[in-house]
Amino acid sequence: MMLVPLKRRKLVLSKGNTGVDGGDIVAAKFPQVVLFLLERKMGASRRTFLSQLGRRKGFQVEEQFSKKVTHVICENNCAEDVRTWLASQGGEQAEVHLLDISWYTESMRAGHPVHMLDRHELQELQVDKSEVVVFSVPAYACQRRTTLENHNTTLTDALSLLAENAELSDEDGRGVAFRRAAAVLKVLPSAVKSTSQLTGLPCLGGHSLRVIKDVLENGSSSEVESTKGSEQYKALKVLTGIFGVGAKTADRWIREGIHDLRQLRDSGHALNRAQRAGLEHYDDINQPVSKTEAAAIEELVKKAVASVLPRAQVVMTGGFRRGKPSGHDVDFLITHPEEGREVGLLPKVLSWLQSKGFLLYQKTTRNSYLESKEGPGRPPSSMDRFERCLSIFKLLRTEKQAAEAPQDVMVNDVQAEGEQKSDESSRPEQTAAADRRWRAVRVDLVVSPISQFAFALLGWTGSKLFERELRRWAGYEKSMCLSSHALYDNNQRRYLRASSEEEIFAHLGLEYIPPSERNA
Repeated sequence: MMLVPLKRRKLVLSKGNTGVDGGDIVAAKFPQVVLFLLERKMGASRRTFLSQLGRRKGFQVEEQFSKKVTHVICENNCAEDVRTWLASQGGEQAEVHLLDISWYTESMRAGHPVHMLDRHELQELQVDKSEVVVFSVPAYACQRRTTLENHNTTLTDALSLLAENAELSDEDGRGVAFRRAAAVLKVLPSAVKSTSQLTGLPCLGGHSLRVIKDVLENGSSSEVESTKGSEQYKALKVLTGIFGVGAKTADRWIREGIHDLRQLRDSGHALNRAQRAGLEHYDDINQPVSKTEAAAIEELVKKAVASVLPRAQVVMTGGFRRGKPSGHDVDFLITHPEEGREVGLLPKVLSWLQSKGFLLYQKTTRNSYLESKEGPGRPPSSMDRFERCLSIFKLLRTEKQAAEAPQDVMVNDVQAEGEQKSDESSRPEQTAAADRRWRAVRVDLVVSPISQFAFALLGWTGSKLFERELRRWAGYEKSMCLSSHALYDNNQRRYLRASSEEEIFAHLGLEYIPPSERNA
C-alpha cells in the first residue's frame, strides 16, 4: 500500500469535496449544502474569488453544475433567466434553491449557511404590463409596410451582421433566417423592451431570440462582438469588397493565407478583368454613393439613352427608388414603349459613354430569357436573364464635391487589416484619389422589353428580402411562379400579364406596397 504524505492527504481530501485544487482549503463543514456560482453577469474572475472564499470557509462549492447542487448563487439575474439556463443543463428546478449573492456573502460573514429569507430568493422579472405591448405582424415581408424608420436598430444591426457573416461563409440558409428575423423587428411600431413582447411573432427562431435577449439584457450580443473581432470575418469583408470577388473566391484566398489587399497583390494571383478593375478602384467602390451622385449619374445615363433612341425610358431602381439616402451602387432599368425597339440599344449607349470617357470598366450579357408554353423550368431561378451591363463609371466631381471628398480614402477595413498609412509606395492611387476630380462608381444598366417592364421594375427595386418573400408568397400561397420577367399561374397553366406593379400585387392577392415601404 502506497503511503501518502500528510500534505498530500489534506489536498486529496479537499479535492474530493470541491473538485478543484484547493491549497489551504479545508474539508466541507456543511455536506448537505452544495453550492454552484453562476458566472453569467458575475464574471469569471469574481466567480473564482468568491468560490475560493467559500471553500476556505468550509463550504462545498462546485466548479461544474450537476445534480448534486442544492443552491445556485446568482448576481443580477432574474429567476426566469436562471430557470431557463437550468433547464438547458438538465437541472431539477424544484430541488434547487435559486439565491441572490446576498445570501452567499451573509453566509460567508456568519461562517455557516444563514436561514433563507424572501429577500434572498431570486426575484421574478417585473414587467409593467401597462407599458409593454405584445406585437403582431403578418408572416410574409411582402405583406408588411417597412419604411426606413426603425425603432430597433440595435437589435436589427446585430441580426444583420450575423446574417452577413453567414452569407460570407456560404451559409445562405442561416443568413436568410437572420434577415427574416431582422425584417420582423424593423416593422414594429416601438422599441422592444422584453422578449415577452415577441411571443407568437413569425420568423423569430431560437438563435435569433437568444441574440435579441442578450442585447436587451447586456446592451450588446457576445456572439456579434465575437464575430466582429473574428479575423475570418474581417478578411472576408475586405476581399469580397473587391468588385468581381464572391464569398467562395475570398474563402479560397483566405485558406491560401491571403487576408488583405497587400497580400493579394504580393501573391501574384492571376485576376480576371473585373477583379483587376475592382482592385484598382477599391477605395472609391467601397465608399457610399450619395443621392446627389446617383442623380448626376442618372442625368448622364438619360442623356446617353436619349441620344441613341428617343422616347426610351430610364428608371433608377434599387435602394434609391426606395428612398435610401445612399447606396453601394446605382441601378437603372431601360425600356421603350414599343416592343422590340429596345433591341440593340445597350451597345449604342455604351459606345456613347465610352466615347465620352465615362466608362472605366464594362461587361455585358445578352438577353437569354425565353418563355415556355409549359411555364418556367423547375425549380424557378431567382436570377433574371435580361440584357445588362455591369460597369464602373467615371463620375466627374464639381469643385465643391472634390473639396468635400474624403482626403484619406484608405481609412477603412483595409487599413484595419494592416495597410499602414505610411506605406504610400504600394498604393500610389491612395494619394492621387484625394486630388483627382472624379470618382469610380458601380453602375448596372438593365434593358427590358416593355411587356416585361413591370416585373423587371418590381424585381430590381428590392429590397432583396422583400423580393424573396414575394416569390415565396407566390409559390406557397398562390401556386404561382414569380420572376423579374413574368408571373406564371401553375393552376391555370398560363402567364398572367401586367403593365404595372399594382397589377402584379393584385394578381398575387396582396395589398399594393409602394417602393418606399419595401425596405425589409
